Amino acid sequence: MKIALAQLNYHIGNFEKNTSVIIDHIEKAKNDQVDLIVFSELSVCGYPPQDLLEKKSFIELCGIAVEEIAANSNDIAVIIGSPTLNYHKKGKKLYNSAIFIENGEVKFIQNKTLLPTYDIFDEYRYFEPNDKFNIVEYKGVKIAITICEDLWDFRPTENTFARNQLYNVTPMDKLIEYKPDLILNIAASPFSYTKIWGRKNVFIRNAKKYNLPVFTLNQVGAQTELIFDGGSLVVNPDGTIADEMKLFAEDYKIYNLEDIKKCSVKKTIDEDPDVIAKIHDALVLGIHDYFEKMNFTKATLGLSGGIDSAVALVIAVQALGAENVRVLLLPSKYSSDHSITDAEILAKNLGVKHDIINIQDVVDSFNKSFQNIFKGLEEDITEENIQARARGTILMALSNKFGHILLNTSNKSEAAVGYGTLYGDMNGGLSVLGDVYKADVYKLARYINRNSEIIPENTIIKPPSAELRPEQKDSDSLPDYETLDKILFEYIELQKTQEDIIEEGWDKILVERIIKLVDSNEYKRYQAPPILRISTKAFGAGRRMPLVAKYH
Repeated sequence: MKIALAQLNYHIGNFEKNTSVIIDHIEKAKNDQVDLIVFSELSVCGYPPQDLLEKKSFIELCGIAVEEIAANSNDIAVIIGSPTLNYHKKGKKLYNSAIFIENGEVKFIQNKTLLPTYDIFDEYRYFEPNDKFNIVEYKGVKIAITICEDLWDFRPTENTFARNQLYNVTPMDKLIEYKPDLILNIAASPFSYTKIWGRKNVFIRNAKKYNLPVFTLNQVGAQTELIFDGGSLVVNPDGTIADEMKLFAEDYKIYNLEDIKKCSVKKTIDEDPDVIAKIHDALVLGIHDYFEKMNFTKATLGLSGGIDSAVALVIAVQALGAENVRVLLLPSKYSSDHSITDAEILAKNLGVKHDIINIQDVVDSFNKSFQNIFKGLEEDITEENIQARARGTILMALSNKFGHILLNTSNKSEAAVGYGTLYGDMNGGLSVLGDVYKADVYKLARYINRNSEIIPENTIIKPPSAELRPEQKDSDSLPDYETLDKILFEYIELQKTQEDIIEEGWDKILVERIIKLVDSNEYKRYQAPPILRISTKAFGAGRRMPLVAKYH
């Protein structure tokens, strides 16, 4: 049997596009004399559709799309993902389903059993879990169809409070009773740099456990903050990897099932992947798809001469093209000459249009307006924030006038401890680096400069500073970023307690201070733009903390 995997980039709710690319690949598979072509989880409507699933018209359009795809599936078998109706009187209205089509007819539907409700996932909000198990037989081959989480019933965790075994049932233990010849898994599994090998190990473990080939097809493309990296896998029954499809790009490949069953095809996989390179590629894809799927074309950002805006600009240019990015340099009396020079050099290196607007007159005007109200009071962070908000206002004016989307350049370290100004440097329609720790921003800069100096060396080596007061440095308010990031990672990603972190040897006062900053600045992050997610604990949809909680 020849099996084709179509790793495609879908657009949520764009039924015309999704249906068209699916049918195009079905025709391609027919020409390639493929027996079965497979598409990813909820491919018909795009993943995750969220509360669109509560609209009757949306579900009806899913049904129409399935019918159109089936009508174009003569002389071939097709597996697509779509919501389907639950016709039982009890339970939720929908299933998350894999639909098996053979010669133009829907012959079998496998509903998803394990519905994740952690991190960014909230599937039990919409779907009824499956409780019936069977396999489909096609051309003498018995196929066990699973949907994403159905093969993830056990996961390693570094959080001692979390459970490894999240579910009460293991779908493959039910399906193996029917003696299938292979496992097919359709998925929408988002990228996380902390789980690069973890996902592969899930499928390797299942192949070994059941002594069966595993074909897993993942979605690719970004849906707002979620970035799906593709990387679909074919695993031999002995747990060796037969093939891995492209990362962060569409792909289409054909496999001979007999070769996979015999373990005659094996691919060498890099066991020490370049994590920074993958983060870079994820962010480029995230920006590109956000603009394309929202019908935006132009972007802008404030280029300060610092490392964050420099890295964000390079990634934006790689995603959109230099002709579609315009930057503003917004110096004040506290901006150093080298910051302006570094910013100009970078803009010229990239071929990006740039303008300089000195904000000092604007800031002085604000301060003059407040001179009676603030009379007798010492200057403090208020005056610093006026500078940031002046810049934010100017950038938003450019955005409004020319229809550009303002890209936010704040990093995760700063966002975690509240080192940012609401309605100032936190402005933006999309946060490029909001899930990237500061230490990794520097690594991204080095990766960008791996072949030639694009970002000026001075931008990378100079001490980071917001330049909002004389001789200001980030280290005046924060510990060095290497230390800060390690403590933040343990508290945010690993969800360790304050006591656990202190027991590892970190300074007690420092840990208490950092954790207090994280907890007390939730209200700021709540108002931040969507953040491109590259970890398992990005700020935003996957981390839900109450704003008014007293708990500490």
